[in-house]
Amino acid sequence: MRDEADGRTPGDDPTPDGEPTPDGEPTPDGDPTPGDAVSAGVDGDPQTGTDSATDDARAPREQSAFERTVRERLSEARSATADARTAMSDARTARADARAEAKAEAKAKADAKAAAKARPVPSLSARSRAKGWDEPEGDLAKYRSHWRAAVRFVLQRGIFRAVVRSAVTPKAIVARRVRTVRGPYVLVANHTSHVDAPMIALSLPWSQAKFLSTGVAADYFFNVWYKRFFVRWMFNAFPIDRGGSRKHSGTSRNLLRSGVPILVFPEGGRQQDGQMKDFKPGGAALAISVGVPVIPAAIVGGYEAMPKGRNWPRPGRPPVTVVFGDPMIAEEGETAVEFSTRIRERVKGLYDDHHEEVLGSARDGEGPA
Repeated sequence: MRDEADGRTPGDDPTPDGEPTPDGEPTPDGDPTPGDAVSAGVDGDPQTGTDSATDDARAPREQSAFERTVRERLSEARSATADARTAMSDARTARADARAEAKAEAKAKADAKAAAKARPVPSLSARSRAKGWDEPEGDLAKYRSHWRAAVRFVLQRGIFRAVVRSAVTPKAIVARRVRTVRGPYVLVANHTSHVDAPMIALSLPWSQAKFLSTGVAADYFFNVWYKRFFVRWMFNAFPIDRGGSRKHSGTSRNLLRSGVPILVFPEGGRQQDGQMKDFKPGGAALAISVGVPVIPAAIVGGYEAMPKGRNWPRPGRPPVTVVFGDPMIAEEGETAVEFSTRIRERVKGLYDDHHEEVLGSARDGEGPA
């Protein structure tokens, strides 16, 4: 009986001649079934069409990766070159800026020097240092003369030092802060003998002693030409009136205001018995009025070496020591008398602290420590 749908009977073979059967057996024409093609591929037989297609797909990908690598390397090289050029440009700019800064700094220094010459030099150690001091004029100008100071250096530190060392055994003790003082100041010391001024002038550091001016009696040193010549050139001396005269009144204050430090012996004269007298307040009043510091100094052994009445130190080169203490400034509201009393206490303390050191060993014939 035929199937009414396709016109075949149930026993007829549904597979046409020459086509593979579902189980993979060859068709009557001998062609392989689809299962045979798949099996051949699994057994490793070359599949030429498939491999060629794969190679063709891979080739563009490998070429693209290579190209990307080359492009990246070229880009890195270009970036490095650009960075190098930028660095060179920055270096040139930095050098130009440095040259400009150096020129500006040099110009600023030159302007500062010119301005310093055009205005009064400020005192670095005075309370009124912002005001500075006046340029010395007239007779005061020689007290700040640099060429006179150079001559005085040769006389003091060369010739006169040898003379002093032949007569006494000198020694100096200088506080550290003394070396920091610049500009005018008042040096206050006890007055033991005629060796005091030379010892102070030789013992003080030259930076502070360069223009140091010593007040001497006008009626004794300035009335005879050779004495006046000696004290002016050796000690940069200025005259002090005695006996009520007012001829040279105000000289010490004018010197301080002109930047010249001065040496003051506030006892008013040499010691008669080796004992320190009371200090007169003149030196303290000067320091307060001008606004400058006071450097206290104690001469130890000066009276023993050359007491009043002798014209030359005792034989045997006796020891003489100058002790410079830390600078002092008047306190706010402190009077000249109070400040002078405080200065005397400081000088007396310096003297007492070194008396045994200098004169105690000298009594044993050993000289100063």
